[in-house]
Amino acid sequence: MSEVKQSMKAIRVGKVTINMGVGAPGDELERAQTIMKQIVGTKGIQTKAKVRLPTWEIRPGLPIGVKVTLRKQKAVDFLKRALTAKENCLKKSCFDGRGNFGFGIPEYIDLPEIKYDPQLGVRGLDVLVSLERPGYRISKRKQCKTKIGMKQVISKEKAMQFMTEEFGVTLDG
Repeated sequence: MSEVKQSMKAIRVGKVTINMGVGAPGDELERAQTIMKQIVGTKGIQTKAKVRLPTWEIRPGLPIGVKVTLRKQKAVDFLKRALTAKENCLKKSCFDGRGNFGFGIPEYIDLPEIKYDPQLGVRGLDVLVSLERPGYRISKRKQCKTKIGMKQVISKEKAMQFMTEEFGVTLDG
């Protein structure tokens, strides 16, 4: 039986995480939150430093970035917009062996329908995508947590195939 016809083998977008690193708290972080709200439509949460970097004056607990996690249809819609900013082209090295991939957008104004605001400046962002199959919840739930079987794991080749078929992505070496 073909993998496409089996409902438990169908691949879908689990979540899309948009991350914007700033490196310092204050006005830059507030501008990044404004940009994130303009791009996604929801307020982002602050990410905090985990390690101490004295040369950059970063200490643990210091807010240094903004992130937003999208799921279901909002994730798919944003992913389509983000891929148009990358001209529907990804490198094969962007994919890992578990059905996840990520790419960067150097300037947020590359996204369609986003206007440049001189008060906000220009800032880049990272887009991280997790692909999943039905049944992935068993590894995340609180009660009766268990491992995912190897037949259910998404390989790098299957993830690349899914992106080319569903989103029309071309892959470079």
